[in-house]
Amino acid sequence: MKILFQTMQRLPAVAGQFYAGSRNRLLEEIKDCFLDDRGPKTLPELGEYKGLKGVVVPHAGYVYSGAIAAHSYKEIAENDLADVYFILGPNHTGMGSGVSVYPSGRWVTPLGEVEINEKLAKRVAGGIIDIDESAHRYEHSIEVQLPFLQYISKERRFSIVPICMAMQDYETSKEVGEAIGEIIKESDEKIVVIASSDFSHVGFHYLDYPPAGKRVDIYAKEQDEKAIDAILRLDEQLLITRVQRERISMCGYGCVAAMLVATKKNDAKKAKLLKYGTSYEVSPADSCVGYGAIAVY
Repeated sequence: MKILFQTMQRLPAVAGQFYAGSRNRLLEEIKDCFLDDRGPKTLPELGEYKGLKGVVVPHAGYVYSGAIAAHSYKEIAENDLADVYFILGPNHTGMGSGVSVYPSGRWVTPLGEVEINEKLAKRVAGGIIDIDESAHRYEHSIEVQLPFLQYISKERRFSIVPICMAMQDYETSKEVGEAIGEIIKESDEKIVVIASSDFSHVGFHYLDYPPAGKRVDIYAKEQDEKAIDAILRLDEQLLITRVQRERISMCGYGCVAAMLVATKKNDAKKAKLLKYGTSYEVSPADSCVGYGAIAVY
């Protein structure tokens, strides 16, 4: 079994669907995300580290959320990248454990392979976090982050620790965040925590309807402002309380909460909203998803 883990490859599940399936087309697609009117409108350039500890990034198809995601990845690049990225994503498939870390090997994208940091994956496992690759096999929320990281990193090496969260209650999120935060505190490597989450899912496709007479994107934004306010306050408990009380259909709220716990454990003091947008801006329809890019320092 140990030999299997050491040679394990996680092949792309959504290449050609959520993002382009060939190297050249994918590079152009990501470039266009940065230059898009909804994006930063400039390509990322490496800058000096200014204290970035975590980001919130959407995970829809690049045509819908890639330009919003580009804001968070530009922020990472301008903070001189990181050596290791803990990437927390919600579990949409229902497969695997309630909280699972992918243990070792490499994840493949059209841009090449990304190494799992086996040492840190083993360290974070335990308690609520199981070692389990099955939850990750077809899950897109973490996968779609990797081409952006490869794009901004160019030839610079980095590794990842992917954690998939089906359970996102406060106690679970706090335990996951505490475990990650402790590793960051003890590590000599530069680590950034990426919380992968879309915000409200509103309309016919999601059976979450706005009040009569209100357009789906307007309602999504109103709902999302409540969640974003809690994130900007660095208040993970308030975030989860509002999501549950206000019925905000945010799919990765526990991932964001865990990121806040981990970064606050390492002296995070502020957060800033980089960009908010919706799928309605790309494709006006009877359904809408909200997307936010947020940086935590």
